[in-house]
Amino acid sequence: MVAPLVKVTTIEPFQWTSSAQEAFDNLKLALSIAPVLALPNSDIPFTIESDAFGMGMGAVLAQNGHPISFFSKPFSPKLLCSSTYVRELCVITTAVKKWRQYLLGHRFMIIIDHRSLKELLTQVIQTPELHMYLARLMLYDYDIQYRSRANNQAANALSRLPEMPATLHLILSVPSLTFLGELRHQLNSNASYCHQR
Repeated sequence: MVAPLVKVTTIEPFQWTSSAQEAFDNLKLALSIAPVLALPNSDIPFTIESDAFGMGMGAVLAQNGHPISFFSKPFSPKLLCSSTYVRELCVITTAVKKWRQYLLGHRFMIIIDHRSLKELLTQVIQTPELHMYLARLMLYDYDIQYRSRANNQAANALSRLPEMPATLHLILSVPSLTFLGELRHQLNSNASYCHQR
């Protein structure tokens, strides 16, 4: 969803395109109708749902089925050429690294839709690249659970928006910064400041 925005912000010179505008509008819509994220509770086990899909990766950190955090990002050109196994493993290690402050010292569940990764710790790791990914997971206490693609909510939520029932009401909370408004009001009411302008 955000790939066109990443593209226009990483290419010189900056050029706002119609596809970037469409992606921006879609992203605003997705963020304004998404469920409110929960605050983490260290007494409840964490769950990571991860998936490598098409051109990118996505993961959701949740507790009791309620999302706490999520991310999605495109794959590098090197990873686009890698096997599905490597890409799925990359998503897991990226998600664990991103949320390490919540996961270190706690047992957590990783939910994947790639069956061969379920036995990650009992497989013979053949390549240096796979050794590198596995080494990144060594400090953590986790279980890996397989869930079919149709039931992997992270993949569905990050690759396309689910159809929402018309009766569902969602809340979006946005912080309101009043400092600049108050500063502007105080400066406008200050005679010496207005005189210097």
